[in-house]
Amino acid sequence: MQMTVFSTQRYDRRFLNEANLALGERGFGLHYQEAALSADTVALAQGTDAVCVFVNDHLEAHVLEALAGYGVRAVLLRCAGFNNVDLDAARRLGIRVARVPAYSPEAVAEHTLALILTLNRRTHRAFNRVREGNFMLEGLLGMTLHGKTAGLVGLGQIGLATARILKGFGCRVLGYDPAPVGEFDALGERVELPALLAESDIVSLHAPLNDRTRHLIDAESLRLMKPGAMLVNTSRGALIDTGAVIHALKRRHLGALAIDVYEQEAQLFFHDRSGDIIDDDVFQRLLTFPNVLVTGHQGFFTTEALREISSVTLANLACIRDGRECPNEL
Repeated sequence: MQMTVFSTQRYDRRFLNEANLALGERGFGLHYQEAALSADTVALAQGTDAVCVFVNDHLEAHVLEALAGYGVRAVLLRCAGFNNVDLDAARRLGIRVARVPAYSPEAVAEHTLALILTLNRRTHRAFNRVREGNFMLEGLLGMTLHGKTAGLVGLGQIGLATARILKGFGCRVLGYDPAPVGEFDALGERVELPALLAESDIVSLHAPLNDRTRHLIDAESLRLMKPGAMLVNTSRGALIDTGAVIHALKRRHLGALAIDVYEQEAQLFFHDRSGDIIDDDVFQRLLTFPNVLVTGHQGFFTTEALREISSVTLANLACIRDGRECPNEL
């Protein structure tokens, strides 16, 4: 079975090749493309049975129709989110879609804490100062996390992993999730979203992106947040209304922002843009704030997570090839 893998970087090829080699004679023909999948690049999938995609590939109905026309019968997502796939169109066309629902949730949880600690104690700014021979502490004042209230929006595996770490720091942990999550009861207190926003010194987002959660953090949500609170997003960029967040930062109501994802990240993240003029004025405005920290969607980026993503992706493809039920199929 042949598969075209879109949006690949060197590390994708490394870990997919390792996982494929481990399958021996049961392995697949993998064809790597650096380009993202879109209407402009879909023709690259010709001659293969499946495509493998990532978070910023576009699988709208017309792209899926083109894939079906080429004989593609499976879409393998090497990520948990699937908001970029028209699932109704895929079902209509007989294209099976499978994802990696949970891969090393601790990786994203640990990156969440790295952002919180870096932004709170200004270690990124201190690093640059010391390299220039400046050992002044003015402007580097942080807060002690022990005893502070941290609110987690979304209590899936990543939210739970984040809760365990924050509890270890001595934080009071609040959680909001419309679905019942019994495991959280030993870690914190479940509350409704307005109460979480009002009481939390740190609000961290771990929710999937769908019609109900798009711009979950908007102007009204930000008004409910405690003045000076920190907002962290390592989930999906569109959970945040970026324009509203910029306004809250300008008003000094939002105390700090740390994001590993961005609503319009597709044309920026996973590429070297250091020699380009970035014409996204909203993103550029974010970078002007000294209390904003941005990383380029690297929360998942650990050896353990990439190894798991690759092995589960190929296991999903094996299920589809063999006509078996796939536990990760959407």
